[in-house]
Amino acid sequence: MPLKFGSQMKERRPLYMLKGPLEAAPPARDFVGALKASYDRTGVPALIAEVKKASPSRGVLREDFDPVQIAQAYEKNGAACLSVLTDQKYFQGSFDYLEAIRRAGVKCPLLCKEFIIDAWQLYYARSKGADAVLLIAAVLPDLDIKYMLKICKILGMAALVEVHDEREMDRILGIDGVQLIGINNRNLETFEVDIGNTKKLLEGERGKIIAQKNIIVVGESGLFTPDHISFVQNAGVKAVLVGESLIKQEDPGKAIAGLFGKDISHASV
Repeated sequence: MPLKFGSQMKERRPLYMLKGPLEAAPPARDFVGALKASYDRTGVPALIAEVKKASPSRGVLREDFDPVQIAQAYEKNGAACLSVLTDQKYFQGSFDYLEAIRRAGVKCPLLCKEFIIDAWQLYYARSKGADAVLLIAAVLPDLDIKYMLKICKILGMAALVEVHDEREMDRILGIDGVQLIGINNRNLETFEVDIGNTKKLLEGERGKIIAQKNIIVVGESGLFTPDHISFVQNAGVKAVLVGESLIKQEDPGKAIAGLFGKDISHASV
């Protein structure tokens, strides 16, 4: 069952109503800089650890779900950034989780993981403390992506632009100002996962363009073992976004060392 994007969009309010919350929001932090610093420090792809209660394909992933506790455990164990699911319909997420994590003093920059189809949502995410947002090439035309990238820049947020196949990758490589490209190894129609997709999309001319433009590639979906991490790293990935394989472990924070095959926390250096 393909996802119906945007069907659960928050009740839209006029932009002027967000002026107060935007001015009161904590300043945006450097999401891209945090990924680069982590990669330089550890020599392995920087981790964007996902605070995720459920998924459309697997249902509830964690019954005892405390978003702040999970975020703090991820940060302590070496996550460079955090992705927080705010979509309610498919992932049982909430903007309250994003706000609570930011207010709890977590220093990792936060990605708002939401189906964004309207520029208004960018302002709303920033007002809730987001440092970055997800833009999905499969649901947004090029013009919208260009427009949203400009708004993100004004708001001081990063944009992780997600692609699934060669056609989407070629579209995004033709857009100026893209700093982060996420390659999702999950087929949106069938939910099947193939990490070979990452290698395929980074081969040849595409890989050269990405290097020239200094774009950080983020591997997404199907990453469960150190072998998976080294496979995507060898393909050209400098960061990974991981949710399910961590959140389902008894101790999601400690599961990070298992994923990378080594301790990547600051204490390890």
